[in-house]
Amino acid sequence: TVAPATATSGIDSIAADGARELVQSDPAVRFIDVRTSGEYAGVHIPGSYNVPLDTLGEHAAELAAMDHPVVIVCRSGARAEQAHTKLARAGKGKMHVLTGGIEAWESSGGDVVRGGGSEVWAMDRQVRLVAGSIALAGILASVVVPKSTWLAGGVGAGLAFSAATNTCAMGTALSKLPYNKSDDCDVDRVITELKASS
Repeated sequence: TVAPATATSGIDSIAADGARELVQSDPAVRFIDVRTSGEYAGVHIPGSYNVPLDTLGEHAAELAAMDHPVVIVCRSGARAEQAHTKLARAGKGKMHVLTGGIEAWESSGGDVVRGGGSEVWAMDRQVRLVAGSIALAGILASVVVPKSTWLAGGVGAGLAFSAATNTCAMGTALSKLPYNKSDDCDVDRVITELKASS
């Protein structure tokens, strides 16, 4: 039997082992990976479809209209939860968030496809680097311009807001940078393939 999914705040979560069992019992299940195309190119679940979170909103109605049961994947689960919310609002049923994301999938022995070349840092790591750098710059600059400490305070407030709302404006901005994009990502093609396989 398939391991049960758990519901947290209206979001159905499924562990990696349960997701593998779900695919074995229902071949119609599709994995939608909402990480940036750069992250996806570095490592992803075989057969998964890349629909980055920043483009998912404009395709939510099309994705919701498809019958496939869906497992939503990101790095650790936060972006997948946001995607779940967007798809649920568009009317999508039969979907789960992969608990722990691609990291949990891989650490539990799940197959992955690795891309060639250098791997793009995970989005949360990029956010930590930028936020930490801005905060440090604010503190160092305060030696000359005392009010620069407000820069560090602003970053701290932004991070607290991000945690409270489970959103990340900095991550959204960083996802649009060229190194987080891949020429292989064509969301329109992905939607067409999903429709053709339904």
